Amino acid sequence: MGFGDLIWVFFVFAMLQPMIRQRLLIMARQRKIAQIQAKRGSRVISLVHRQETMRLLGFPLVRYIDMDDSEEVIRAIRETDPATPIDVVLHTPGGLVLAALQIARALDRHPAKVTVMVPHLAMSGGTLIAMAADEIVISPHAVLGPIDPQIGGMPAASLLKVVADKPIAEIDDQTLVFADVGRKAIEQVRRAAQELLADPLGAERAAAVAEKMTGGTWTHDYAITPDEARDLGL
Repeated sequence: MGFGDLIWVFFVFAMLQPMIRQRLLIMARQRKIAQIQAKRGSRVISLVHRQETMRLLGFPLVRYIDMDDSEEVIRAIRETDPATPIDVVLHTPGGLVLAALQIARALDRHPAKVTVMVPHLAMSGGTLIAMAADEIVISPHAVLGPIDPQIGGMPAASLLKVVADKPIAEIDDQTLVFADVGRKAIEQVRRAAQELLADPLGAERAAAVAEKMTGGTWTHDYAITPDEARDLGL
């Protein structure tokens, strides 16, 4: 075997090794899901976004909640018997509000108990999904996050503050447009959160929590600890 052949062997191995590792990981996860379902008598749905989806030569592809996720999760919910509890294993940095809200509303309407399990983090849209659960089981070191909308990579609440604090003549048109969209986005997400939290918390408490979670109280990557989540009523 010549040097050129060795290069080709290395190249083929480099392409196949991440796919084999990914396949083994999927199989291990499926076995664990089957064990949980058998033990709890539930339907387990996993929404896990990690740097595991490999491309050429093993470069990771970062994943977020998207419309494909909402289609797959909602399909799984619809296929679950109404009397069967659902356990959602949730590990995500967040993603599209529309996709997260579709998942959350589908879980909220499932007749049987819905439990969201957070082993490490469920930020942003992940927290919005968790709000639909009857129970959130969160690891002692895991975190949730604020659900304040981001517009053009900037916090919507901060854009509104710029418009409120600065003379209108000194604000460029793009910032004004972003602020207008941000105001609408905050109101839409706030109403959605209030809707999801109304049953467990009551209308008044749900409104207060929704306001705090969407209004820019914290930075978007603020880590809400299990104790803070409990104080909020989540």
